[in-house]
Amino acid sequence: MNEADEEHHVARVLIAELDANAAPDHRHAKFTVLAESVRHHIKEEEGEMLPKAKELDIDFEVLGQQMLDRKKELKQEGIPGDAEHAMVAKANGKSDSPAAAARRATSAGHKTAKKETARNGKTSSRAHAGH
Repeated sequence: MNEADEEHHVARVLIAELDANAAPDHRHAKFTVLAESVRHHIKEEEGEMLPKAKELDIDFEVLGQQMLDRKKELKQEGIPGDAEHAMVAKANGKSDSPAAAARRATSAGHKTAKKETARNGKTSSRAHAGH
């Protein structure tokens, strides 16, 4: 999983935790972290993805209509379950939230890569794994 996928997963877990009625004292913190993640994601899309999309031969009118059709379908049928909501339900309010565990796992991978770089004095292939 690359860094963007990991960030996306953490955001989805935070959403699932908020949906599961996180404890009031944690709700504000979770929402703050989620809001920052969304702002970061938007900046990346505006700076990287959208300029690349403009170069592609895409009929954005058709794409927009497909998205509206899918939105209508989801409103009628409901949103399908996802792994993050299942994981949060399984944790069932335990003190260590799935989002915290996901952030630790992401952070541990980055720390390991930094340690290898510092020890070897050069960037290893593992240090580039998430970038």
